[in-house]
Amino acid sequence: MADEQEVIIRPIAGRPSFAPDYGLDQANEVKLLEWEWVIEKMTLSHNYWIGSTRPDGKPHAMPVWGLWLEDAFYFATGRSSRKGRNLLQNPEVVVHLESGDEVVIFEGRVEEFTDPALFERFAEAYGQKYNGFKPTYDPANLYLKLIPRVAFGWLEKDFVNSATRWQLA
Repeated sequence: MADEQEVIIRPIAGRPSFAPDYGLDQANEVKLLEWEWVIEKMTLSHNYWIGSTRPDGKPHAMPVWGLWLEDAFYFATGRSSRKGRNLLQNPEVVVHLESGDEVVIFEGRVEEFTDPALFERFAEAYGQKYNGFKPTYDPANLYLKLIPRVAFGWLEKDFVNSATRWQLA
């Protein structure tokens, strides 16, 4: 759970910049979400959506397994997969949860990690999260860490009051 993790990133929460007709500027009682809420959602989620860009500029979205580890989001994909090739060419990415009711969205870039000690921590945590499916290092795969610039979160049932934006870089 989030309270068991050391929180390293402490971004400042604020309101997102949405069009005036979204009603955010008319909210009576703003209840910005806490960063710990984001960590909890990222930690507990099973599937995540990755949005990348094809070489011709067209979008590409695919679900992945991943995990929140050491205050960052990590995942893997095949180097020859469409998303792997996209991310090798253009590391800009959107990562979000499956839920439209409890929303967490990150925008940023990914970096490949190759450090054996980090990979072992990743593999161990991955195996614990995904019922013993512990990856072994394979050079045919990309092991990626999200370097976020901005994050968004909200509760659909209270969007007008809960919509929150965190600046990370």
